[in-house]
Amino acid sequence: MTRLVLATRNEHKVHEMRAILAGLSDELGLEVVGAADVAGAPDVAETEVTFEGNARLKAVALALATGLPAVADDSGLAVDVLGGSPGVFSARWSGSTGGADLARAARDRANTSLLLEQVSDVPDEHRTASFVCAAVLALPDGTTHATEGRVHGSLARAGKGANGFGYDPIFLVDGGSRTLAEFTDEEKNAISHRGKAFRAMVPLLRSQFTS
Repeated sequence: MTRLVLATRNEHKVHEMRAILAGLSDELGLEVVGAADVAGAPDVAETEVTFEGNARLKAVALALATGLPAVADDSGLAVDVLGGSPGVFSARWSGSTGGADLARAARDRANTSLLLEQVSDVPDEHRTASFVCAAVLALPDGTTHATEGRVHGSLARAGKGANGFGYDPIFLVDGGSRTLAEFTDEEKNAISHRGKAFRAMVPLLRSQFTS
């Protein structure tokens, strides 16, 4: 069985990605694991200014360090009235840091609160935004392949829902009244930016791992 390493220690993301790739994992005999499950997996600073650039940095570093095919993603929220910000700075928009689950939850709340404050006087019709995800597959020989997914929507006035993380509780999916945090896992994976990016990668994975 081939191991495919996801370049994240965020258990929420690992859970999401495993669910999205479940069918392909069974079909190709792939064991999908997180970076925490692999010895020697490096922590890579996200120093690029694009989602794809950061995803490529992480995927290449992980593939080279482990000798295994690796997939990394970088994603964030792009608010139109803010010129596409927070963008690649979404996870640290409030300046908060920390990697533990408790710290991450506090950071999410700080980021969300700051963003809502910054757009508090923006009329509903101008609160449009998109979640963007770039995913990169890196092979040990240095080959890379990239995909992208987007979901359009707008910013709610307050957080709603408990089945999500990051900005999910304030993101109203285009054409609906529910935030992403009010979607079930199955519903979210079907329409999310990450789901779209990883489904677009399925043909690449199939071509690489079909003998």
